[in-house]
Amino acid sequence: MQDPKQDISEETLRHWLVAVANNRDKAAFRALFDHFGPKVRSFGLSRLSQQGLAMDLVQETLTTVWTKAHLFDTDRGSVSTWVYAIMRNQCFDMLRRVQHNREDAFGDDIWPLFDVDTHTAEVGDHKLDALLNQYLSRLPKLQREVVQGIYLQELSQQELADRLGVPLGTIKSRLRLGLEKLKSLLEKHHD
Repeated sequence: MQDPKQDISEETLRHWLVAVANNRDKAAFRALFDHFGPKVRSFGLSRLSQQGLAMDLVQETLTTVWTKAHLFDTDRGSVSTWVYAIMRNQCFDMLRRVQHNREDAFGDDIWPLFDVDTHTAEVGDHKLDALLNQYLSRLPKLQREVVQGIYLQELSQQELADRLGVPLGTIKSRLRLGLEKLKSLLEKHHD
């Protein structure tokens, strides 16, 4: 096992990666894993803030190094640059998955409040309408606008982004923040 404090030359890293690419050399891969694993884990902890996700980032990054070693081009850059580019891309993918799952969780928590069937609406459940409007009115204007657009007007996030003339990421952020605040209000007033 490599000493993580030991400086490994670019030539040695390149030798290991070429051995993995050409011969599926497990000892060379282990050396690469020992060298890059702690660095990737540290980066993952700083960006993903969870030990499990950081370890997943190590696995995803170094699995990609193993499977795509043959694509490394020595003329285009260093091994470290190539591995760190894979790491950053994997991290972005993980952040998107985590963000998407978080938005889904918030949406599922709040959705029943907005899922009023037509029969209930025809009967005129004004109390529910008043309660929804009361909670929505407590949201900042921009967040309220997005929550209403998505859940009450049933627009897609992209349709709402186009209508408001803002990037899709802005819509997602406002929706996430608005749903968090609504959830907090509901928990505070209905425990």
